[in-house]
Amino acid sequence: MKYDFDDIADRSIDNARKWDKKIVNKKFPGIADDFIPLWIADMDFKAAPEIRNALTKMSENGAYGYTYPTEKWFQSVIDWQDKKHNNHVEKDWITLGYGTVPNMHYLVQALTEPEDYIIMNTPVYGPFAYAAEHNNRKVITVPLILKGDRYYLDFNKLEDEMKAKHPKILMFCSPHNPSGRIWSQDELIKVAQLCLDNDVVLVSDEVHSEHIMEGEFISALRLPEKYMGNLVMFTSPNKAFNLGGLKLSYSIIPSEKLRNALRKQYLKNSVTSPNVPGQIAMTTAYNDCGEWLLQCESYIKENLNIFEKSINKDFPEWKLLKMESSYLPWIDVSESGFDMHTIANNMAINAGVVVGIGDDYVADADDFLRFNLGTSAKLIQESMDRMAVEWRRMKSNK
Repeated sequence: MKYDFDDIADRSIDNARKWDKKIVNKKFPGIADDFIPLWIADMDFKAAPEIRNALTKMSENGAYGYTYPTEKWFQSVIDWQDKKHNNHVEKDWITLGYGTVPNMHYLVQALTEPEDYIIMNTPVYGPFAYAAEHNNRKVITVPLILKGDRYYLDFNKLEDEMKAKHPKILMFCSPHNPSGRIWSQDELIKVAQLCLDNDVVLVSDEVHSEHIMEGEFISALRLPEKYMGNLVMFTSPNKAFNLGGLKLSYSIIPSEKLRNALRKQYLKNSVTSPNVPGQIAMTTAYNDCGEWLLQCESYIKENLNIFEKSINKDFPEWKLLKMESSYLPWIDVSESGFDMHTIANNMAINAGVVVGIGDDYVADADDFLRFNLGTSAKLIQESMDRMAVEWRRMKSNK
């Protein structure tokens, strides 16, 4: 079946934050009515018809009562991890949750005490730090090293901080969010060994592992056996299949000790049964929507081509980092002559294109913008054309 990604959803029906003018206007007062939002990380594509049909059937049935994690759901996770990522997963390792960000908060509560340290490589997904700060834990940031168009891990700095401050958890984004960098097997092993040597639990957020633009994603679950007792893996189908608003995710934890600690925290917070549509959508996505995902990935690659050609032609002062995964290009504007806030504000107000800024990524992102390619090619091309006009105006007036 050929899926149509040019035909995007009406995002007013699902009250999408990124398309809401009142929300956008708070960030950029005076935004025009015809703005194009390339910021918040969800896609405008309609969910796979298999998912929509399953949810329609559920809706028309008319019962939305209490449910439970079904055997079909567990098996869908096991099968998906095997066929998509070559991961061996046992049923007992899987724990259903209400979203990856809440899971991070629960894990911090379960494995650490107030004033403990949590370490992370920056720039990184903002909720990594929120999970620590909201629970009165301290954050250690270890800057990634930017060489050319890729980030690299600073293993020496990581080890020094572990030995000096004894963090309890390493929050690790794989693939990296915001840049889309895919870590190699050797890099993952070095990270896992540092954690093991320094009694630091490795928490691998693999939510962005489904859209691969180039290279091979290697899950932390494919690490040697000796690291499995020190690993927590969080993931969900939310980025892959655009299901974020259904608020369902899961963890895979081979260690019984770590798994039980998280489940105990769930009990304290009454995290119990899943929501009905979330479980149906996830099960359907994993069982029936692999082809939709492949076609979505191909469409995003074409959007990336449009985006990259425009960057090279119209924005030579901007540097696009190699986007090996996801649908969210990360742009270095440090050589542009303008700060990121000025660029983002001008693009929003004068060009009507809303982009993300580095402020949202904890630290070491003062000269970066993030874009979203999860929309129609027509809107990507229009966005780039609008921004090119504004960029020429900005440079001519400088």
